[in-house]
Amino acid sequence: MTITARYIASTIAKPLLSAIAIGLLVLLADRLVRLLDITLGKKNSLGIVFEMLTYLVPHYLGLALPAALFLGLLFGFNSLSKNSELDAFMATGIGLHQLVRPVLILAGFFSLLALLIVGWVQPQARYAFRAIVHSVQNVEIFFLAEAGVFMQAGSRTFILDKLSRKNNRFERIFLFEDKKAEGSLTLTSTGGALVEHEGDPRPILRLREGHRLRIDGIVEEEAAAKPLPPHVVGEFNNVDTPIGRIVGTKFRLRGIDHRELSIWELFSLREKPPAKTSKPQMMGELHKRVVTILSIMLLPILAVPFAIGRRRGHRSYRFALAVVILVVYHEVLEQGALLAKLGKASPWFSVWIPFLALAAFSFWQFYSACFTLKPAKLEPTLDWLIDRIERVKTSLQQRLKAA
Repeated sequence: MTITARYIASTIAKPLLSAIAIGLLVLLADRLVRLLDITLGKKNSLGIVFEMLTYLVPHYLGLALPAALFLGLLFGFNSLSKNSELDAFMATGIGLHQLVRPVLILAGFFSLLALLIVGWVQPQARYAFRAIVHSVQNVEIFFLAEAGVFMQAGSRTFILDKLSRKNNRFERIFLFEDKKAEGSLTLTSTGGALVEHEGDPRPILRLREGHRLRIDGIVEEEAAAKPLPPHVVGEFNNVDTPIGRIVGTKFRLRGIDHRELSIWELFSLREKPPAKTSKPQMMGELHKRVVTILSIMLLPILAVPFAIGRRRGHRSYRFALAVVILVVYHEVLEQGALLAKLGKASPWFSVWIPFLALAAFSFWQFYSACFTLKPAKLEPTLDWLIDRIERVKTSLQQRLKAA
């Protein structure tokens, strides 16, 4: 790398890395609250939370990398422009299009990284995350219980009183099991404990000194006019009952959802999709991933024209406009991919047309910034408008202080 390339890379690196770190922290912190709700009170709950967050990193990294690269380019080239460094480069014969070359190499590296993340790592992590959520919700649901709160465990509804997680004991329990057409079972007990049974991953409730009511059939709404179904009432000293349900010895195989397939699997299975997916879903997901990866190469071309500007002009609106364009493009791409997955539009139209439109707009803006001297007609008007707004704001603040 030349000295110029290293300098451009170092200027962009700091805001880029900061944006990646802040973006990941914000996204993971938002999900952390929901994960704590799922794993609250479970054995090794902290370890489970960090494991689930690890599986979420590829998903959020796929979102954070393009956004961080775009913000890094905006702030980096804005700094070069504001400090007159771009003028110095141009005075030595180095044009703006030459300064972007190392950035294009960086964008190419990010595209390859996105290919690895979006194409292979992200589908595997999505499946692993769903598998651990399945394990949490279906095996140890008792550990999610709170004292005085009704909980649902499959067909069973129960509520505990004075729950102690240290020794897995509780006092007073009401348990109701709805067996549909077969009837229902109601248990009340003065207390009990949670015990582990070898060979059964479900927790076992060991109840003591309680009452049991079993109804063989459905109690109709007009029960007063008809005799009750056969029922059995009894008492017990000790009884064991499992809590939770087991769907299978392990989670389902990967691939039932098209988002769990790698980019190569989407391509190779597009004519023979898995049982619970369809060809439009496969093609929509495949085209969306390819366009997402290729879009990273457009970010330098789009960001640089919005990062530079007149030193005495207002640049904040240029940043805001650039971010709005990127957000709108992302939403249009998502909706286009959704239409393709539903079979309502061809992905060549709903996914690739927005990409080509953004590419055309980006290259037009870049060419205008690098090779033409046309003044921005809208920029002076916006600068005047912002100046007027700031003057009115300052005047109002002074009047309020005087009053």
